[in-house]
Amino acid sequence: MSEQPDSNPGLLRTLTGGLWFPIFFFFGFLLCYLLPFHNPTPHDVKIAVSTPAAAAQVRTALSAEAPGAFEILTATDAADAEQKVLDRDAVASYAAGADGKATLYVAKANGTMLESAVQQTFEKVAGASGAELTTTDVAPVASGDSTGTSLFYLTMTWTIVPYVSVMMMLRVVTLGRRAKLLTFAGVGAFITVVGYLVGLAVDVIPNEPLALLYAFAVTQLVAWVTYGLVPYVKQFIPGVAMGLFVLLNIPSSGGAMPYQMVPGFFRVLHPVMPLGNLVDALHGVFYFDNKGLLRPTLVLAAWLVAGASLVAAGVLRERRMKSRAAAAEGDDTVVEAVVEDPSIEAPMPHAIRPGHRSALGESPMVYGTVTEESGATVAGARVTVIDAQGRQLAHARTDENGVYGLTGMPEQFLVMILSAPGRLPATAHVLPQEGRQQRKDFIMPGRSVVAG
Repeated sequence: MSEQPDSNPGLLRTLTGGLWFPIFFFFGFLLCYLLPFHNPTPHDVKIAVSTPAAAAQVRTALSAEAPGAFEILTATDAADAEQKVLDRDAVASYAAGADGKATLYVAKANGTMLESAVQQTFEKVAGASGAELTTTDVAPVASGDSTGTSLFYLTMTWTIVPYVSVMMMLRVVTLGRRAKLLTFAGVGAFITVVGYLVGLAVDVIPNEPLALLYAFAVTQLVAWVTYGLVPYVKQFIPGVAMGLFVLLNIPSSGGAMPYQMVPGFFRVLHPVMPLGNLVDALHGVFYFDNKGLLRPTLVLAAWLVAGASLVAAGVLRERRMKSRAAAAEGDDTVVEAVVEDPSIEAPMPHAIRPGHRSALGESPMVYGTVTEESGATVAGARVTVIDAQGRQLAHARTDENGVYGLTGMPEQFLVMILSAPGRLPATAHVLPQEGRQQRKDFIMPGRSVVAG
């Protein structure tokens, strides 16, 4: 009975640490996908109407038919109303003719669901006035994208793959920051070009090479922001990055469902989040003669600057840590940890044979040789790694040549304790760094030396 109070809190901490991410993911999908997509309704959809008189009539009709769903813009004539759609100032336009006919100009590139909602509403508006309605699509999508959503799924790959790449590269502790950034650039270039070529091959996008620039920029901003956040959010980086680039990014993008048809929170996010701006930019490049590119370009550039700033801050942080490591060398005081294991994807600290690589390509982050004062190697000595909170992270034993190796360790100040039967223990401070191998040799005097 006395052990029960101690075991329950430990079990609770274990379950919390292991299940926080799937629970977060579960509620995130409920709130960010079920909520915005369960009942799509138009909100403030901009419609241009050909004349002031017709605009007044349409406003009156819509106030009863669909209050709050549409915002009416007044055009000078039918040609001006159509041009407003081509200039992306309006989603659709309505031109009422004097001969009992009316024309609805729509752009399927803005989303099939939105086009359908507009058409259904204005069929009722035209019918109420006794006009015969003709619908004209002024911005049709590529022939292979019949639903108007295939482009969205292509853009998703350019957003999610860079995030996954960062998560996986956090496991590769033997690559430094520069090598990882170059890897992110290589992955981004690869998925951008291959995705674009596949999109062309299945005819879901037109051939407009400018789109490659926007797609590559998004791959890099996702990678830079995710990687740059690692030292600050540490083991919570999967949740933070998933929240940014999946849970909030996708529902607000206007790709799967036009952003004008989701709740207000996600409509506010649309002009801010990277995927929504990528979708808007590609629509402009592919279907609207490069109209409306200013805002997406500026927002994506701002995300790139934010990602670069986070990475640069990480470089400065690393330099400060190196200075502290140099100051701690030869000091027996345990220094408080400043960076912890950054990701639940990161490997656990473990021993590894120097000169060998694991299946993940890992090589030792810290290695060395243990010898006697005479120079003879010490086999079977135990090397224990302890963090600033006194927790044992890993241990290794020297081989027949007195050599040990450790990898998968967090980038924080650690204490190494060396012990062997009949010998005095030895200690050393170490600051492991990804992409670098550090050598820590030990000399273990026998206990008889102290007695003298």
